[in-house]
Amino acid sequence: MPLKCMSQTHTSYKQLALLAIPTFGQLIAEPTFILIDTAIVGHVSDSALAGLSLGSTVVLTAVGLCVFLAYSTTSQVARLFGAQKTRDGFRAGLNGLWLSLCIGVVLAAVLFGFAQPICSLLGGSGETLQQAVIYTQLVVLGVPGMLLVYAANGIFRGLQKVNLTLVAAIAGAALNTVLDVVFVIVWGWGIAGSGIATAIAQWFMGLFLVIPAVIWACKAGVSLRPKLTGITSAGGTGFPLFVRTLALRVGLVASVMAAASMGPAVLAGYQIVNATWNFAVNALDSVAIAGQTLVGAELGARNRDKARLLTNQTARAGLLLGVGVGAVFALLGLVAGQLFSPNQTIQTLASTGMITAGILMPLQGWMWALDGILIGAGDFRYLALTCSLAAVAHIAATALLVFVVAPLLPTDLARIAAIWLVMGLVLMGGRALGNGQRARGDAWMGSTQ
Repeated sequence: MPLKCMSQTHTSYKQLALLAIPTFGQLIAEPTFILIDTAIVGHVSDSALAGLSLGSTVVLTAVGLCVFLAYSTTSQVARLFGAQKTRDGFRAGLNGLWLSLCIGVVLAAVLFGFAQPICSLLGGSGETLQQAVIYTQLVVLGVPGMLLVYAANGIFRGLQKVNLTLVAAIAGAALNTVLDVVFVIVWGWGIAGSGIATAIAQWFMGLFLVIPAVIWACKAGVSLRPKLTGITSAGGTGFPLFVRTLALRVGLVASVMAAASMGPAVLAGYQIVNATWNFAVNALDSVAIAGQTLVGAELGARNRDKARLLTNQTARAGLLLGVGVGAVFALLGLVAGQLFSPNQTIQTLASTGMITAGILMPLQGWMWALDGILIGAGDFRYLALTCSLAAVAHIAATALLVFVVAPLLPTDLARIAAIWLVMGLVLMGGRALGNGQRARGDAWMGSTQ
């Protein structure tokens, strides 16, 4: 390899690392909140842990549907700054902030009012349903703050200034942990204390990031006054990403419903795996977002050759990271269950699920990397289509598992392993197939939204 090419490759990997490492810290904020909640609530009671599984699914699904606020903002800001359009970049970021606040207020109100029927629809009943409703109604009070975090993260990622988002994530996780211990263990508020602690931490992070974003925008001469046309434009741009994320979340919820249909023990074990899986996947997504930011900037500057180089390197980095994360995840599965529940049956179920999920992690690392690249290029409609097709296939496969295969399986261990196999091979594998096919060509480089 010529020295110039080797130098470019080294520089590109260094750029990816400098963006990916702080981004990972930021990405794990919400999963860390749920992980902390799971570890603490798991020692309250089995019904509280099962209720947390349903409640956290509602929250993660609702908030996750709005991840387009971060992704579309990152894509727009990165391309505008790459094209040296600073004011337009900040204006796009502020439109995202206003949109996130509006969506957050409406979403919190809807989830608070309909918490019980939603949790019941997911399979909750009796004491589990009661615990799920309590957690959901309290934790959603912090949803507007968390959506502000999403939009602000999009601004700082586009500017390639992600260290601030890392500080916010660490501070938010630390605050959530302290409040969880005080509210749940010291004051004895149970699952309610966990929901309140998370809501407070979410608002803290939102304000922590919005204030500097607003200050920088003002210095660039951008008005803070909300404009309906700008807010609706931001929503229209991100709508295909919303569809893509909706399809993904519906697919993941299908897995939760499958676990719920197999009994409280399987559902509790699934929650432990799901909480740790959400945490681990964000390590993979951090590489995707780093590539998204760098490729978006290169496409904005019309450097297509550099964008192609970064795409190949990001995909390779995602695959290698997936191998490492998968190995660690599977090994941790041997002991992780003991941290979340004193029930030996639930511990064994969690171990089985984590080992199964860990084996499939390399495929997901490659898939997430290409997902980030296509988002950075603004190829939102293609992602919406392929993710929707994968979700439909996954729902069909999950229904087959629940109604035909699961009754034939000898143990709950086989059933929880089957849930994670179906999710990893059909939902994530289908997305990997679509992303890989798209990345082979050049059409995605000319995508405009």
